[in-house]
Amino acid sequence: MAFHAEELKNAFVADLEAVKSEAELAELWKKYLSKTGEVQKLMSGIKSVPNEEKKAYGQFVNEVKTWVQEQYDAKREEIEANALQQKYQDETIDVTVPVKIRPAGNLHPLTAVKQEMISVFAGMGFEIFEGPEIEDDDHNFTRLNVLKDHPSRDMQDTFWLTEDLLLRTHTSPGQIRVMDSKKPPIKVLVPGKVFRSDSDATHSPMFSQLEGLVVDKHITLCDLQGMLDSFVKKLFSDEVKTRLRPSYFPFTEPSVEVDVSCFKCGGKGCSLCKGTGWIEVLGGGIVNKKVLENCGIDSDEYSGLAFGIGIERIAMLKYGINHMGKLFENDVEFLKQFKA
Repeated sequence: MAFHAEELKNAFVADLEAVKSEAELAELWKKYLSKTGEVQKLMSGIKSVPNEEKKAYGQFVNEVKTWVQEQYDAKREEIEANALQQKYQDETIDVTVPVKIRPAGNLHPLTAVKQEMISVFAGMGFEIFEGPEIEDDDHNFTRLNVLKDHPSRDMQDTFWLTEDLLLRTHTSPGQIRVMDSKKPPIKVLVPGKVFRSDSDATHSPMFSQLEGLVVDKHITLCDLQGMLDSFVKKLFSDEVKTRLRPSYFPFTEPSVEVDVSCFKCGGKGCSLCKGTGWIEVLGGGIVNKKVLENCGIDSDEYSGLAFGIGIERIAMLKYGINHMGKLFENDVEFLKQFKA
């Protein structure tokens, strides 16, 4: 048996010297130290040893096993150290090598304006809610007081996916989803993409809106104008003023269009404001009682205000962009103009 053990040790040493990688080391362990390895086979030979020699044989085999394990462990440490050293060499960075200087990027104007708008309203205590872009008729029209035969459906050329599903035409369905899940007081912004079949210099089949909703006791148009006054001053200039003009939306009553005094000419009249001194920026109003009631909110106890702002519209005004398509073409030379 001692002879077999000596053969095993010699074979192990030869195999150990040939090991150069972790994979080869794993194969060595399998050959010698696993449950079916050579050392275990040597241990199994105890069955053929006379009883009076079993103890001595067991001690001898354990010594062989300990020796093999020690040699294996030493080799493993050597392999791991070499691998770590190689990793250091592969990942070494020569700091003296000249680098290619790349100009810093900047936010897309739509992203910058959207973040600025959200920041202004977040400072007023608004929370953010993002609804789905694929909506059903109930959320997009019916519960917003746009009934099946209502003429206001003709105001929006809708992309229908099925008889009931559509690409949302505004972010107003977010109002319904929020009021379904949360009771007043409510103060929420709903930003997102909306879709309408319309395309020209100031319209796009896909564009971005920012919907605002406040529901509480004793909400009036004065609250809306005060809030929007603060918004436009922070977005454009401290000198900018707002005015409300009567309008019509099925989900607000009364409804208003909101204009700002021209921040380019100070209200004197110029090409931007088409000589009027005012620029239309958004629509809004007091939430229609039927909309509140459709969401289970007592319209005698609570009232609300809502407004919708086109983010592209604000970006075009803020940066003097004359065609909405430029915001979607991703022309790098065009986008370089807008530095944060």
